[in-house]
Amino acid sequence: MAVDTLAIALTLGALIGAGIFLLVLFVVGEEPGSRAARPSGRRLQDLDLRGFALRILLGVAAFAGVMVVVGWIVLAIAIAFLVTFWNRIFGGAAQERRAIERLEGLTAWTESLRDTIAGAVGLEQAIPATAVNAAPSIRPSLNLLVDRLRVREPLPNALMKFADDLDDPSADLIIAALILNSRLRGPGLRDVLSALSDSGREELDLRRRVEGSRRSTRRSVQIVVAVTLFVSGMLILFNQKYLQPYDSGVGQLILTAVIALFAAGVFWLRRLAGVDTPERFLVQSSRKGSQRLDIVVAKAAQ
Repeated sequence: MAVDTLAIALTLGALIGAGIFLLVLFVVGEEPGSRAARPSGRRLQDLDLRGFALRILLGVAAFAGVMVVVGWIVLAIAIAFLVTFWNRIFGGAAQERRAIERLEGLTAWTESLRDTIAGAVGLEQAIPATAVNAAPSIRPSLNLLVDRLRVREPLPNALMKFADDLDDPSADLIIAALILNSRLRGPGLRDVLSALSDSGREELDLRRRVEGSRRSTRRSVQIVVAVTLFVSGMLILFNQKYLQPYDSGVGQLILTAVIALFAAGVFWLRRLAGVDTPERFLVQSSRKGSQRLDIVVAKAAQ
């Protein structure tokens, strides 16, 4: 009896510690060194508090349901965690599709901006003119840029905030070229935008091919998880005698190890199906982007 009590205590302690760590990891969704690179307002938008609160309620309901049916706290915590963070675990495809749509819209806007500037139109006039027909993926951020220009905010500052609104490494390259031109007022912007749009089209084609090749991996992860949950549910509902050894404290420890190994495999497959994006260099919130851009401007002015 004492051994079972100690085993249950150790299991609860390990699960609480792991749960807190994974909760912070999944909610933040960033490495500690890159948290300053994302504006606080953008983090709040990505968090989607209303949807997150709904998922927490569903997780609590799943926890209560498992405890009533089975009474295994280890399995209840695992199911509640899976229900709460389902979109973060299996939502890589939707996130990558949004990134591809944003890159496509940004590339099309770059080409439109290049063609508008070709008519001897200044950058301050070309940006509002091209915002009307911009893609929906970048239109809200572009409309904010236009509003900042209408209230006479300096163009370099408005473009830096535009980069923070888009929060995309590919957008930083284009916006950095626009900031350099707004400060130096030199020729050659059309050629630079043409080169950037060609580069964007090539990156877009590459990311689409990568997304297509990794779609099968994501589907495999979902099938593995669904089949495992289905088989486990059938055993719990119709053959509880087979799972009776897990009722003890030692059994809960073993179940913890099984779930941990299964979760490690799922996260490994999820990592294989993910896409690593480069770090942004044009960061307004920490002023690193401004400092780097000032160095480029100084070298270009020499």
